[in-house]
Amino acid sequence: MARRRIPVRTVAEAWLAALKARGVDYLFANAGTDFAPVIEALVRGARDGIPMPEPVTCAHETAAVAMAHGHYLATGRPQAVMVHVNVGTANALMGLLNASRDQIPMLFTAGRTPITEHGRLGSRDLPIHWGQEMFDQAGMLRESVRWDYELRYPEQVEAVVDRAIARATGAPAGPVYVGLPREILAEPIDGLTLWEPTRLAAPTPPSPDPAAVERTADALAAASTPLVLTARSGREPGAFDALGALAERFALPVVEFWPSQSSLSSEHPMHAGHDPAPWLESADVVVVLDALVPWIPSRTGPRPDCLVVQTGTDPSFGDLPMRSFPADLAVTTTSAAFIGALHRALETRLPAGDARVETRRQGLAPRLATARRARREAAADATAPMTNAYVSRCIDAVKGDDALVFAELGCDVSVMRFPRSGTFFSHSLAGGLGWGLPAALGAQLADRDRLVIACVGDGSYLFANPLACHQAAEALGLPVLTVVFDNARWDAVRKSTLAVYPDGEAAHANRLPLVSLAPAPRYAEAVAACGGHGERVEDPTALPEALARAVRVVREERRQALVDVICR
Repeated sequence: MARRRIPVRTVAEAWLAALKARGVDYLFANAGTDFAPVIEALVRGARDGIPMPEPVTCAHETAAVAMAHGHYLATGRPQAVMVHVNVGTANALMGLLNASRDQIPMLFTAGRTPITEHGRLGSRDLPIHWGQEMFDQAGMLRESVRWDYELRYPEQVEAVVDRAIARATGAPAGPVYVGLPREILAEPIDGLTLWEPTRLAAPTPPSPDPAAVERTADALAAASTPLVLTARSGREPGAFDALGALAERFALPVVEFWPSQSSLSSEHPMHAGHDPAPWLESADVVVVLDALVPWIPSRTGPRPDCLVVQTGTDPSFGDLPMRSFPADLAVTTTSAAFIGALHRALETRLPAGDARVETRRQGLAPRLATARRARREAAADATAPMTNAYVSRCIDAVKGDDALVFAELGCDVSVMRFPRSGTFFSHSLAGGLGWGLPAALGAQLADRDRLVIACVGDGSYLFANPLACHQAAEALGLPVLTVVFDNARWDAVRKSTLAVYPDGEAAHANRLPLVSLAPAPRYAEAVAACGGHGERVEDPTALPEALARAVRVVREERRQALVDVICR
């Protein structure tokens, strides 16, 4: 360990230099009057050659938070966000709800209305500095962050940055919040001295209890109809391949229910689709890997004698007021560590060639392959208006195996191919819409040469403040492809209404109140206004070539593109 001195002259410079020294590459920001010391620091830092995060201008706070979210999903490195006092924090709150439920580490910061009315550099000098003052600005987001604090003294910079990052990245991960008063940022400081590496490391990830692993292995070895359920275990390094090896070796069917990230190759012989209901009816052991909602209890569930093992860095999801899914074993662990330990334990119980495993494999593999083939064949229905499955099939044909797909109430993942880890991402179960497009922009910023596709419903697209997103894409040179599944309605609201009242009056109405988005805007013109390529497609037979044109624009012209697809 050593100490390194950085020749900064203000707290704002020290703050930014400390972020960069701790691995934060970008500051996604929507600025206000509280940013004056930050902007001055960025200019002086560039002039003096002091490394600082690259500032990314975001025309809306939703976009700023979602871009940091998407960047983390693509890289595994947490980034920083800064918004304007209470009003910016309020706009950003929906994105923080998404990041919190999805356990995304992020250093979220907001300026604080100047504390002093006069006498200091940075004191209040506009009427809004009284109008935006709050008793507890952090109170509006405290339930959505792992930790919050306000920077109070110049000498705290290193400790606050290090504790913020340690709390954000420690299991279970999530966003943290730091308030930054303008006077403090403007304070002079005679250099910043940092420990390298930090002396405030994040806690090491939890390892599974050996007794719990042994009990799970005993149950699986004796099981006739075991089942694995997951939603995002593939996020952890090595977990995607480890789950694939476990499922293959021991013939364990794996269901990805409402996945926020792919955890198993879609082509894996044990991939059992995305609906747990048909499997839960007969399962005698269920292993849940990091899934907030493994099934919908009002519709399905395991039988009473089924052993349920729930795993995760917080397997009971203690930040939820109520969650009563059965857990005969609740194992605090990372998915990768649990899968690896379970694999080793099962090797001693089910040696290679075990007749029970091979019998299960022979029954499952052909059945699952037939089901995959049937879903994809059904999705070839090229009638108008198009189904989401058909559109998804067409996207699958042009994306290749390496593309990153960000899906938000658009594509039908069950008919698409995702054989590689880290190529499919979906929205958080917090359900804050408007995430898909800006998250795709954040991922594109992380890898400018990768094909990145945002598959979004028309409602999700509108929620994303699309002009802010398209402006950022043009300004930053981020050639994301957006596919809008355009059915001119809030389809999630319609489906929810019909699920609650299947025989009600709404089920027989031609047009439901509060659901229609007609007349739909001309989405293709929105992207064109920001220098991009836009097309509207109604004819199913024209869609493959329209998508191919859009991909060529993205890859060869390095421009963003949007295809507005008229769907059912």
